[in-house]
Amino acid sequence: MTDARALAAKLVAAHGETFAERAGVRLVDESAALWQLLVVAQLLSARIRAEAALASARELFAIGCTTPSGTRATSWQQRVDALGRGGYRRYDFSTSTRLGKNAGTIRERWDDDLRRLRDEAGADPKRIVKLLQEFDGIGPTGAGIVVREVQSTWHLREPFADTLTVKGARLAGLPIDAAALADLVAPDERAALAAALVVVARQPGVLDELG
Repeated sequence: MTDARALAAKLVAAHGETFAERAGVRLVDESAALWQLLVVAQLLSARIRAEAALASARELFAIGCTTPSGTRATSWQQRVDALGRGGYRRYDFSTSTRLGKNAGTIRERWDDDLRRLRDEAGADPKRIVKLLQEFDGIGPTGAGIVVREVQSTWHLREPFADTLTVKGARLAGLPIDAAALADLVAPDERAALAAALVVVARQPGVLDELG
C-alpha cells in the first residue's frame, strides 16, 4: 500500500489538474462555481477534442455564462458565437440551445443551485449522477465528470470512481475500488487523483514517464 500511495502522489503531481481547473474554474462549494463545472461537463460530453471544449467553456464564461442567471441573460446567438471562438463549431447550435434550456432547468428544479440537487440526492454519488442526467445533453459520462471533480469539494456519502477512473487505476496497478482508491490520498486530492487516472486511461504511456 505504501508503493500505491507513492504512485498516487506521483500521479497527482504530474497529471492531477482537473478539467475544471483547465477551464479556469476555481471549484468551491458555491453555486456559480458548480454551474461552471456543469457547463464544462456538458461541453466535454460531445465527441470533440477536450482542448476545444475547455476553450469554448472559457469563451462562454467571458460573455457571462458563469451563473445560470448570467447564461439566461445571453442570447442564443451570443452563445453560438462564443462556442465558435472556442472551436466548438460542429455542435455550436445544439449546445447553445441546451445551455439555455439547462439554465432554465436549474432554476425550476433547484433554484439555481446544484447544492440543492446534492441535498435532494442525500449526498449519494449514484443518485447525484442520476439527477444530473435531467439536464439536456448530460448523460452518464457528463454526470460522471461532475461527480468525479466535485468529490473533493462536496462531502459525499461515499467515494466515487467513474469508468475512466477505474480503467486508469487498473492500468496503473492501483486498487479499482473507489474507497480503496480514495484512501491513497488526502480527501482534498481525490479529484486530482481521479483526473490523473483519466489521463492514464487515455494515454497509458504517461506511466512510463513517472520513473
